[in-house]
Amino acid sequence: MTIQNDKVVLIDYTLNNDNGDILDSSVGREPLAYIQGHQNIIPGLEKEMLGKKVGDKFKAVIQPEEGYGKFNPALLQDVPRSAFQGVDEIAVGMQFQAQLEDGPIIMAVKNIDGDTITIDGNHPLADQVLTFDVEVVEIRDASEEELAHGHVHGVGGHHHH
Repeated sequence: MTIQNDKVVLIDYTLNNDNGDILDSSVGREPLAYIQGHQNIIPGLEKEMLGKKVGDKFKAVIQPEEGYGKFNPALLQDVPRSAFQGVDEIAVGMQFQAQLEDGPIIMAVKNIDGDTITIDGNHPLADQVLTFDVEVVEIRDASEEELAHGHVHGVGGHHHH
């Protein structure tokens, strides 16, 4: 069986950035389970997965355009501390949800300078070239329920009763 749209795919992966730092890895944890063709994973990796078989090991290098996007300076904003009403402790790296015209976005506190707080709505991996080392562990057909919901159910995609 090869990876096609509407297949549930389980992969072991390690994600590195340009400097070779490990950003994320499934090693030692459950494999990542996703449904091909449903935008569960970044577009560049989804494209690379097509046609692969169980046991295939490969390296995928994903450019920012097909990963988490280019860094958008417009998403970097300075706001007064008073904008954080009811928040006692503001710390760099804190994440919160903000409402924008086209829906909610996760913002992070980037810098604190006195009463000026710099917030950043860019994904932490924006602008990064991502290298995935992937091994295909399992491929199966998605259930009707999974397809209806657009994501895998249960650990590794198996229902536990």
